[in-house]
Amino acid sequence: MSRVSLKDTRIAELVDQNYVNGYVLFYFGIRFYEYFELTLEQVCKQKGLKTEQVIKELESPTYLKEAELPLVSYPVDLIIQYLKHSHFLFIKHKLPYIARLVESFKANHEDYLIIERDLKLVFPLFVEDFIEHIYEEEDTLFHYIQALEKASKGEFSPGKLFYLMEKNSIRKFAMDHEVHDDEMEGIRKITKDYKVATNTPLHVKVMYNELKGFEQSLITHARIENEVLFPKAMAIENKVRAAFFEKSKFN
Repeated sequence: MSRVSLKDTRIAELVDQNYVNGYVLFYFGIRFYEYFELTLEQVCKQKGLKTEQVIKELESPTYLKEAELPLVSYPVDLIIQYLKHSHFLFIKHKLPYIARLVESFKANHEDYLIIERDLKLVFPLFVEDFIEHIYEEEDTLFHYIQALEKASKGEFSPGKLFYLMEKNSIRKFAMDHEVHDDEMEGIRKITKDYKVATNTPLHVKVMYNELKGFEQSLITHARIENEVLFPKAMAIENKVRAAFFEKSKFN
């Protein structure tokens, strides 16, 4: 689609053509569901935005997203930085957008009245639990792994290390982590696995697409932790534990 036709395209058509456009518009301060009948140029004028800048972003989004990296070859500290970056994207970008879609969801359709009610009840609880889990993971698991990494290089106090290793275990973290691997099961049930039809309202299509995409991101995130982070961390823990107790024999 040419730039001329893009600026003259109704917001509803833009989003229907590519649901990602709704996300891009949202971060320009345009809540697409409030401007369905206006063209992109009309909305940009109302919001005081440069139409060309918005079009450029729609054509090639540069907003933050997860990178595809060969993480298995990375040292553990870089893997943790990558995971923390993903946490940032989840909490500061994706979840606020999806939350706004849920909050502004007005079914006006008997097929979606119960879904609207249930989503508005369950999604905020999911977000609260999810964010609490993220911060707890960074404060406990990531902190412990980084301490092990320092200890493997002789850069950590033996006293603090002993306390941490008595209190924590990578194996236990891994087992506890499995409990959180299907956090969106309830939302899937409410949305009937994000089922849409030809007559499904556009707002619902976008919302389901974002929920489904977020779930896929969580699956990828969990796989990185389970298949890359935990094995590397366990190897470091075993190495540090062996060295620590070997050293203790001579004290």
